[in-house]
Amino acid sequence: MSKTRCLLGAGVLLMSAGAQAAEPAGLKSALAAERLGLLPAMQFRLSNGNCPDCVTVKQGLWYFQNEVLAVPLPSQPVSSFKRGGDIVRGTREWAPEGTRDQLALPGLVWLGAPQIFDDVRILPDGAHVRSSDDALTSLALTPKIASNLSYWDAKTTAFFAQREVRMRGAYSDADGKPAFVARTVWPKDFAIDPGTMRAQPLAKDESFATYVRAEGGGASSPFSTRLLWERKPGQARQWQEKPVIGVMLNGAQGDDDEAYGGHFAVATGHLGREGEWSDWIVNNFYNLDSVSEKGIIAAPVPMDNYLMDLNSGQQYYRPSYMLVAVLSNPRTAAAYQGGVQRVFNHFYRHDFTYQHAKANCAGISLDVFKGLGWNIPQRGPTSNLKALGAYAYLSAKDMSLASGRKIYDYLTEEQVRLYPAVAFEAAGNDLLQLVGATKGKTRKLTAYEKQLQGDIEALLLVRIPQIPSSRVMGSNPVFSFNEYMKRTPPNQADWKIVPVGARPFPEALRDANTPPPKASSPVPLPVAGIAFAGVLGIGALVRRRRKARPDAG
Repeated sequence: MSKTRCLLGAGVLLMSAGAQAAEPAGLKSALAAERLGLLPAMQFRLSNGNCPDCVTVKQGLWYFQNEVLAVPLPSQPVSSFKRGGDIVRGTREWAPEGTRDQLALPGLVWLGAPQIFDDVRILPDGAHVRSSDDALTSLALTPKIASNLSYWDAKTTAFFAQREVRMRGAYSDADGKPAFVARTVWPKDFAIDPGTMRAQPLAKDESFATYVRAEGGGASSPFSTRLLWERKPGQARQWQEKPVIGVMLNGAQGDDDEAYGGHFAVATGHLGREGEWSDWIVNNFYNLDSVSEKGIIAAPVPMDNYLMDLNSGQQYYRPSYMLVAVLSNPRTAAAYQGGVQRVFNHFYRHDFTYQHAKANCAGISLDVFKGLGWNIPQRGPTSNLKALGAYAYLSAKDMSLASGRKIYDYLTEEQVRLYPAVAFEAAGNDLLQLVGATKGKTRKLTAYEKQLQGDIEALLLVRIPQIPSSRVMGSNPVFSFNEYMKRTPPNQADWKIVPVGARPFPEALRDANTPPPKASSPVPLPVAGIAFAGVLGIGALVRRRRKARPDAG
């Protein structure tokens, strides 16, 4: 680990070091007068994963040993867990009517850095920033992770030099040379301004899919917002400080053939007085059992970290799209956040594991909603018949039953749980129907769906462009298996793939009452059934032929 990375990882100590010069305006602790989603940051303290007295699951801390975290103060209630890995059932038992509105604190929030430097401008040289008091401070960037394929370059400097920014990082004044080491840079003009937003519902020939696909996915498009629906059109929009639920869809990467499916997450928070949303908490699920080439670790993270971290930020790899429900009451957002925080406890404990088909970012996120009672209409699997054929073909081609099982699971999984883009579209369509903006099949609403229906004040779309860097530009994510196959080279050996290393879960951290998850059989049950039926059929045919054969002699 580089010296600069260590400064950020141990950044809590930097804040106690004596400074020889006055600190610039806009520099503060990452928790000072801040929010972490729906919660005041004053309910947390700064720490890292090497924390002997943190009131959270020890397995979660293991993943963040050298990372700056916000952890609950000892006096605060913390999300708990009940043994078992069934997300839907566990959430339903925790909130039987989906109406939990008293939000406990998450066991941890991954901040990445101990300080915020706000209201600053990066100078064109990329080596200095000017703060609001006109002071100049040297700027350094957290180093590129070795496995990361792209990083900040001259195009990135030019982009951020055009606007005011907010940064997360660590300030030091060693040897009289003050400098700020930035880990996250957020463009402050990416604001959701209700005053300038005009109503623009989806047209007759439009859909969430056409919005996402517009302009080639919008990687180079400007930041934009679009009002789809509001409860009281014509009246002054008083959305400041209102709670929100954000459904986030990240697009396809331009240089990774395994990443065309995109990514999915759900965020909660409050809309700021000037349209700020960088402090919303994004509940980000990634595979804990592999080491991300960008340094991503599954966790609740602030929105600016999620999108704009110099190594792991989604916007350095692809465009993003967000559907925002502005709420009159925090209860629906608080219920989701409380439920998903419990899921993270299970996830860190390995009560269940990430699976690219059956338990990925979309599936895990939507299972929490399902447990609360939001029954987003399903679309069914891609094709059970195709799954059988693909299983046989790939098993023979690759000489691997595991290879066949992988494609079988993809083709038989519910599409709303499998594809982030389909999950985004299905959630958006159902929200529009719940508020009466569009027509659809009527159904008896659950308590949670009635809350959503009554609490939503507005629905809006946000398009977030990719940040220019050394990375090639991305595009929109795929909405189907066929679309995915059309984008990838016919020969899988020609795919551009970023290999990642394994991160085995320590057996010493495994709960003795939670056995390791069982690996799925390489032969799916329907395939085994067909094979068994085939054996029986062949046996019956042989017996019939023997009976029909004339006796000898």
